[in-house]
Amino acid sequence: MQTIFTEKAPKAIGPYSQAVSIGHLLFLSGQIPVDPDTNEVVENDIVIQTNQVMKNIKAILESQQLSIKNIVKTTIFLKDMNQFATVNEEYSKHLGDHRPARSTVEVSRLPKDVLIEIEVIAFK
Repeated sequence: MQTIFTEKAPKAIGPYSQAVSIGHLLFLSGQIPVDPDTNEVVENDIVIQTNQVMKNIKAILESQQLSIKNIVKTTIFLKDMNQFATVNEEYSKHLGDHRPARSTVEVSRLPKDVLIEIEVIAFK
């Protein structure tokens, strides 16, 4: 197993890695909308937060010479399921015609009180 780290994505805020690689799989920890340059949560807006999360995911994938097309499964954690349609719209802009498997769940609270967190499994 290899631990993955890139300066282009937020540092872990606990005892975990941005991602780990094992065999042909890359497991990304849940990404929240933290700007890696400031280490601060972006605006409290679901569109802005979704786009920051996707940028963070892309940065980790690119650090391993991978892209969005390598994603096989995502799990989206939302603070408010009423924002599902908006998240879907922003999320799909990043995926283009790629359609990985996905689960979406509403949760009562996320780290740093963000509105969204997304975890990813990708293949290499």
